[in-house]
Amino acid sequence: MELVGGGGGCSSYPSAAPRSAFVLSNLAEVVERVLTFLPAKALLRVAGVCRLWRECVRRVLRAHRSVTWVSAGPAEGSHLEGHCLVRVLAEELENVRILPRTVLYMADSETFISLEECRGHKRARKRTSMETASALEKLFPKQCRVLGIVTPGIIVTPMGSGSHRPQEIEIGEAGFALLFPQIEGIKIQPFHFIKDPKKITLDRRQLTEVGLLDNPELRVVLVFGYNCCKVGASNYLHRVVSTFSDMNIILAGGQVDNLSSLTSEKNPLDIDATGVVGLSFSGHRIQSATVLLSEDVNDEKTAEAALQRLKAAHIPEQNTFGFMFACVGRGFQYYRAKGNVEADAFRKLFPSVPLFGFFGNGEIGCDRIVTGNFILRKCSKVEDDDLFHSYTTIMTLIHLGTAK
Repeated sequence: MELVGGGGGCSSYPSAAPRSAFVLSNLAEVVERVLTFLPAKALLRVAGVCRLWRECVRRVLRAHRSVTWVSAGPAEGSHLEGHCLVRVLAEELENVRILPRTVLYMADSETFISLEECRGHKRARKRTSMETASALEKLFPKQCRVLGIVTPGIIVTPMGSGSHRPQEIEIGEAGFALLFPQIEGIKIQPFHFIKDPKKITLDRRQLTEVGLLDNPELRVVLVFGYNCCKVGASNYLHRVVSTFSDMNIILAGGQVDNLSSLTSEKNPLDIDATGVVGLSFSGHRIQSATVLLSEDVNDEKTAEAALQRLKAAHIPEQNTFGFMFACVGRGFQYYRAKGNVEADAFRKLFPSVPLFGFFGNGEIGCDRIVTGNFILRKCSKVEDDDLFHSYTTIMTLIHLGTAK
């Protein structure tokens, strides 16, 4: 999916009648208007017709800057070959109107890496995981940076509208991919730190390169530790996060099972390694807020009351998306055999904001708000600033500015 070159005129376009050929060769306004109805893949194909069309395609793609998502769940059929996210993405990307530059995808670990088939067979597990991830990565443009993680459970909003009811899928095949286009004034950067027993301290230069240090426009960091069940993994995650946890930024994330994709790196992934990955969001237009749903939040009433703190942040809902990072110990059983409690509470207060996330093995975050004039404050009085939790849920809003 790259813009291709073409000649200077459109006279070689074979299907156009003489009069229409003149219009489509010389009137940029008409061409651009017609091209706005095409999805991104079709735009990239027609960009090779001529220079005029190529320039029109560039302008159309620059105008399409809204975050798009593709989601898949049990309804897509769990008995078909291949993971449902791969199947749905292969179909839906044909209709996507943006050109993705950064992708964050999450999928359930059990079916994505075929644990049942590969349990006890380390090599087979690695091969299965990389085959699925590779099939997914090939669907995106070559210049697109893809970050993928797998977790025990997934929170998704069905495609089509942010007002659709988000679903907490604790067991079963599920996944989503958030597609971020290039957005003027906003920089989204993946980062990755691998635990190395020979290095006690983190490389400050590497932190700076991915926008985590010496970056006055840094607003939000989504951070995920993977393979955290291994010895020393939890301490390493704490060490990485501590390097930027006291900054005026929003921090949210948690511990996941595995890292499955990171195409921004040249070296192949070692999925048996221990490390920390995530995305940094920089830009003065970004607004964000997080709240912590503690262990005391254990019914519908207290869940909605906790999310009222997020509502009080007054984050604009247009061009905004939400994240829910919940402990695998919460969900259906935690709420006395009632499912989707927290996702439904979120939808009640934010009816037009899509929600995404996972059930994981530990949560990262606290009550914080970054307002429009970049004043960071707590939503409620918190006695300590501990960012690491268990049996909790982190709810986060990220607003990427008013769509132009």
